Amino acid sequence: MAGVSVDSGGKGGRRTTDSEINMIPMIDLLMVTISFLLITAVWTHMSRINADAQVPGPPRPDVEETKTEPEKQLHVEMRQPDHFTLVWKQSGTIITTIDVPRKDNIEKLQGNIKKVQFTELADKIESEWKTVGQHRDGSDKKFDQAILHTDNDTPYMFIIGVIDAIYRPKRDYTVGGKTEKMPAFNVTFAVN
Repeated sequence: MAGVSVDSGGKGGRRTTDSEINMIPMIDLLMVTISFLLITAVWTHMSRINADAQVPGPPRPDVEETKTEPEKQLHVEMRQPDHFTLVWKQSGTIITTIDVPRKDNIEKLQGNIKKVQFTELADKIESEWKTVGQHRDGSDKKFDQAILHTDNDTPYMFIIGVIDAIYRPKRDYTVGGKTEKMPAFNVTFAVN
């Protein structure tokens, strides 16, 4: 243990008093202080705001800004027991709504494992993607968005069947010079 010995000398008939001062708390305090100073030095750099005399507006008024239109999203609603509803939306505005009859094709696999296929839904989603989908080029790194809306009590087997139907449309996707077939949609799951 680190310490400092304080010698009183022991002259004149007095006893020597050796006492050790523990230096570890002092070293700890210095380390904390140094780290605090180093961290706050970075914060003072971050607290600076660059300000200039430009008024609010486009960064370059002489160049016209290109406006991008919001992405279209496919909303698949499976809340009704007799049909699915496909809704194409663009920034909250409904573009089209299509009802697809629901036919549960349950296929039994090994033992108690069952698989549900919604072939009519998959066909309709594929045809809709071919007409309305935006990201079809192989060099496009974005995917079309599909949002699946279900109730809290929907069985997992049916949810997977609908996700499989959404993943059925495939598109070319080029990565590192190699073209592969990938699902056209990126699926987001929304439970009500």
